[in-house]
Amino acid sequence: MSIDLSDVESAARTDPDAEGAEAPAETDAEAPTGDAADVDRTGVRSEADGGIVAQLRLDHADLFLRPTLRRATDVTVEPDYWTTVENDRTVVFLTVYGAEFDAFEAALEADPTAADPVLVDRYTDRRVYRVAVADRTLTFVEQTAAVGGRVLEMTSCRAGWCVQLRFPSRDDLVSFNEYCRERGISLTVDHLRVSDDEDDGVVALTEKQQELLAVAHEEGYFDVPRGISQDELADRLGVSKSAISQRLRRAIGELCESTLSRR
Repeated sequence: MSIDLSDVESAARTDPDAEGAEAPAETDAEAPTGDAADVDRTGVRSEADGGIVAQLRLDHADLFLRPTLRRATDVTVEPDYWTTVENDRTVVFLTVYGAEFDAFEAALEADPTAADPVLVDRYTDRRVYRVAVADRTLTFVEQTAAVGGRVLEMTSCRAGWCVQLRFPSRDDLVSFNEYCRERGISLTVDHLRVSDDEDDGVVALTEKQQELLAVAHEEGYFDVPRGISQDELADRLGVSKSAISQRLRRAIGELCESTLSRR
């Protein structure tokens, strides 16, 4: 599907005279100071101002781990990082939250998009795996980087992969959308915003954490007795119960850390 950028186009458009323009030559009389001087001395090009943050849902039968995600719906999968090993093979380290790890591993073994899965570590509520990306598997992390984007958050959901990506400009987001369209990857936009918007959200919470806390508070999750259960929150937000559990834990931890660290 195509992305409708009309809501953010005017706000996110970068000044063409400023973007990528070389800094004027310095003179002894007018030497920049502070951060500007550092940029001029090092020659580092900045894409820190402006840009677009996109909350997306991506789905395709041949996307990495999509067959596993369809079968093992009681766990939440979060890639830790991707790396390239010998023979140019891509390897991904995954943290998997939940309790039904046997079902997840059975699905992983039969997944044509994955190869050589290895259990790296186990904890009470999660396990860590190393998995190679099989040949002819569709991915999007490399393309995100190829157009100058950055993965802010990536987690499994019922629609496939739910990701939050930051792109330096509208054109970079359009290029990423074109990449997905050419390969038949379903792309659903949940939210778009200008990345330097004054509204940066609550503390250091992600948008999904903010949404969960807002719904949980409105529906009485923190009341005694509770007005809504984690299962009901999962149904309401369209994610697994394990995702709700770990997202709540992380969100509350972030709030505590940010609040108590200021005392």
